[in-house]
Amino acid sequence: MGLDGLNLDGQTALDVDEREGLLISTITTRMELNEFEQQNIEQAMQWSIGRSFTPSTIFSQDFLCGLHLRMYGDVWSWAGKFRKTNKNIGVDKWKIATELKYLLDDVNYWYDNNIYPFDELTLRFKHRLVSIHCFPNGNGRHSRLVADILIERVFKQPLFSWGSSKIKEPSEQRTSYLLALKEADKGDIQPLMEFARS
Repeated sequence: MGLDGLNLDGQTALDVDEREGLLISTITTRMELNEFEQQNIEQAMQWSIGRSFTPSTIFSQDFLCGLHLRMYGDVWSWAGKFRKTNKNIGVDKWKIATELKYLLDDVNYWYDNNIYPFDELTLRFKHRLVSIHCFPNGNGRHSRLVADILIERVFKQPLFSWGSSKIKEPSEQRTSYLLALKEADKGDIQPLMEFARS
């Protein structure tokens, strides 16, 4: 079956649109894509270990775009660049830079004025970041890594578990995460805070 077919050894093939911007021509299935992306993400995680970060560094467009590039730059040509199309989630593509600027102004204010405890500030930042949906893909993983870097490297607190201590099935973990995000969308950050530490 060809690349646009539904099955390659039991794996879902990537369609033409899903391959746009892909830098590795040998990737043909979702499973292969996930593996290459995970390797790239792990390199970004290794890069962050042992480095010092200031809040002003993390609360900047340059850092956020640069981290996304580190996470996906070996796999996607659009890594680190704002999306150019609208999605079923996130702000309108024309509002990305403006909404991100508002968020960065807000989070700098929160930090400078001790508005929230460390976990809450970090998760409010993470939630708003993923809600803007700056990039074509990888926004959830990007915002979680940003949160982990902030909580551990800046605030010197333990890393978030993101539901892994209680939930063993990845699909159940993802469902719980998405439900917590939906509650945060409605203004209730508590479920996301509980999920992040569960």
